[in-house]
Amino acid sequence: MTERKPDPNSPFDHAATGNVTLSRRSFLQMVGMTGAATTLGLGGHALAATAMAHVPVGDAGGAGDASQLTVQLTVNGQPKTLTVDPRTTLLDALREHLHLTGTKKGCDHGQCGACTVHVNGRRVNSCLSLLAMHEGEEVTTIEGLGQPGRLHPMQQAFVEHDGYQCGYCTSGQIMSATALLKEPWGPDDADVKEAMAGNICRCGAYPNIVAAIQQVRKG
Repeated sequence: MTERKPDPNSPFDHAATGNVTLSRRSFLQMVGMTGAATTLGLGGHALAATAMAHVPVGDAGGAGDASQLTVQLTVNGQPKTLTVDPRTTLLDALREHLHLTGTKKGCDHGQCGACTVHVNGRRVNSCLSLLAMHEGEEVTTIEGLGQPGRLHPMQQAFVEHDGYQCGYCTSGQIMSATALLKEPWGPDDADVKEAMAGNICRCGAYPNIVAAIQQVRKG
């Protein structure tokens, strides 16, 4: 069987010019990032270029072929530096790397709202957001909103109105509800329901959740 000679014009083959060489794994990592960018409606070419920038030079499939990305951001008022796989979502970075497990992984498709956090004061589904997108930004999770004995008014209202039940969706519900306070929604219950449509409560505690939110809005 004749051995195939490397193509000097291919970015995936060794080249005498010293160009970057991609292993199969690194190539798949790059494709994975591009696919994620397409799903998120981002510029796939730009994100793929970012992935390429972090692929080790001369990577021929041996040890150390997993590219890493370093991101600096502020989480709950504390500066954090994380070195992760470029495909790491904000949700996984919070849960697996920073151990802030109050933010829940529900559907992992941006449909249930259990993973809602604040980024620069705005609510975001962290399962749909790559950590790499948040360099230098401020992230607030449920752990940064209030503490036992010093609850945020929205947390206290959820307790008073029994708006949590099983509790799995509660952190996402509260994070969306506190963001809602600064958003231009109307005053009625119907407006609150529309604003909270992205957060699913499988226990069906919606009337209690709306009552809690309205108490804080009117208070």
